[in-house]
Amino acid sequence: MSADFLYTIEVILNGLMAGVLYSLVALGFVLIFKASGIFNYAQGVMALFAALTLVGLQEGRVPFAHLINAVFGTKVHHFDWTLPAIAAIIFTILVMVLFAVLVEKLILKHLVNQEPIILFMATIGLAYFMEGFGDLMWGSDVKTLNVGIPQGGSLWFEDFTIGWAAEGEKFYGMYVDLLDVWAAIIAISLVLFLTVFSQYTKSGRALRAVADDHQAALSVGISLRVIWVLVWSISGFVALVAGMMWGAKSGVQFSLSLIALKALPVLMLGGFTSIPGAIVGGLIIGAGEKLFEFFMAPIIGGATENWFAYVLALLFLVFRPQGLFGEKIIERV
Repeated sequence: MSADFLYTIEVILNGLMAGVLYSLVALGFVLIFKASGIFNYAQGVMALFAALTLVGLQEGRVPFAHLINAVFGTKVHHFDWTLPAIAAIIFTILVMVLFAVLVEKLILKHLVNQEPIILFMATIGLAYFMEGFGDLMWGSDVKTLNVGIPQGGSLWFEDFTIGWAAEGEKFYGMYVDLLDVWAAIIAISLVLFLTVFSQYTKSGRALRAVADDHQAALSVGISLRVIWVLVWSISGFVALVAGMMWGAKSGVQFSLSLIALKALPVLMLGGFTSIPGAIVGGLIIGAGEKLFEFFMAPIIGGATENWFAYVLALLFLVFRPQGLFGEKIIERV
């Protein structure tokens, strides 16, 4: 095989694995939109807050240390202990469940039957509050996240592929980031879990009933408030997984909340109501932007990854606004 062909395959592989990371964020949007019709603008900040909490617990940081030191004149920043990664993840999951309960009690309960734009504005306010609260709670410094996931290129895969090129071709093997590989495995496992949960558990069937028709679900005794807490908890867990992957890859910093912007084209392609659509849309965006950069950057200049996904999403909005797997909305007039 020619070196150019092998480099193209390498670009596609890395694009697909980057797309998995986009899909993880998009999943959180889909889950909440299906159950409540809310486009949760705060999903990216939820990933940031979950990652900040995980690092803080893992390193034994004192919550609100800057505020405590300013008020009492102390210099306390860390406890005298640290937590193993597994324990820190479990405690962070509990924090995200508590967050889901508070969101339902303090926000959603008071906005029942309101217009979608009002609910959307509420999530914008929630996003800015969480960002400021996370800064106050854990500090704004860039943090390193290490949960034991291998990082760096796979030397085995490079050695395995180095002999694929034709004789005389300059090819040094395919580079694949181990973190991306693990992210793909975790994302696939998460999708399988969500599929089994929604299809074969009582709570999952109740969630699907609420997604289909709120009024019909209420008429058979399904509590919307319980479902909202459940779906926000699951979405918080998905945000934690996304925050872990992105935080381990690029550090836990406040720009992490902007990963939500990468999820928007994924949702437009896959559809706002489809879990498989979030995965397929992420793979298309990831592979598409890498291929476009690889082939077109030498011709039209670099930085095409910043806008390619949005141009592709715009085309979908024009010709298929419901996305590949979304439900076509027909309104009577």
